[in-house]
Amino acid sequence: QVQLVESGGGLVQPGGSLRLSCAASGRIFSINAMDWYRQAPGKQRELVAGITSGGLTNYADSVKGRFTISRDNAKNTVYLQMNTLKPEDTAVYYCKADLRMSFSSPYVDYWGQGTQVTVSS
Repeated sequence: QVQLVESGGGLVQPGGSLRLSCAASGRIFSINAMDWYRQAPGKQRELVAGITSGGLTNYADSVKGRFTISRDNAKNTVYLQMNTLKPEDTAVYYCKADLRMSFSSPYVDYWGQGTQVTVSS
C-alpha cells in the first residue's frame, strides 16, 4: 500500500556529484522524518542524513559539508545531494520514511529498495 522508490544512483569519479531522490506513494496520511541510510559490502547499515517534516536536518560526521538532504512535502519526496564524493562513499543507499496511513494509524517505518552508488576512477 506504500512504496518508496529511490533513483539517481550510478557510477561517478572521485570528486564528482550525484543527486538521489526517493518518492513515497500510496496510502499516505502524513510523513514524519525521512532519512537516508547506506550499507557498504561487509558493513552495517548506517544513517547518512535525516530531515524532519519541519526541515530540521542531521548528518553523519563523515558526510557533513559534502551532502545535503532536503524534501518536498507536497511530493512526499526526499533528496540527497552528494558532492565531493569519495571512494568510501560507495554503498547501496536506502531511504526510510516514518509515516502513517490514516489519522488513527501509528507511525511505521517504510524502506525503499536501495540504489547503488559507486565512486571509482
